[in-house]
Amino acid sequence: MNYPTIYSITESEIDLNDLLARITLTSTGAAAIFTGMVRGITSRGDAHETDYLEYESYVPMAEAKMKQVADEIREKWPIVEGIAIVQRIGKLYPKTPTVLIACTAAHRDTGVFDAARYGIDRLKEIVPVWKKEIGPDGQEWVEGDYIPKPGE
Repeated sequence: MNYPTIYSITESEIDLNDLLARITLTSTGAAAIFTGMVRGITSRGDAHETDYLEYESYVPMAEAKMKQVADEIREKWPIVEGIAIVQRIGKLYPKTPTVLIACTAAHRDTGVFDAARYGIDRLKEIVPVWKKEIGPDGQEWVEGDYIPKPGE
């Protein structure tokens, strides 16, 4: 069966209801959803305030990598029906959703929670999205821990 898969980089607000409707089938009985948001207070390093974040991405490569993440989810959890992976870019303020990973399946005990968790972890590893944190004390690019391996 050709299950619905959505992956995109967007400057628009993430519409959970629309995305969920697009990845839900008549056989769907469960959805696991992760949404990351901008924090106004960050505890990384010394605790500090964040006025806003600026997200940037090389969209063609990012969306290709998002498709890779979806393909990996399908390989590891073939029971997953729908997948949505959406990352916002642009200037985003505290309490704003920045990323959404949603996986649907017939039942909650099919690995759908693990699939969504894998999706956000893998997105953070391989999808080229960069963020700059702007606060009252200045700005800095926030770097991740991932170093790509050949072929990734």
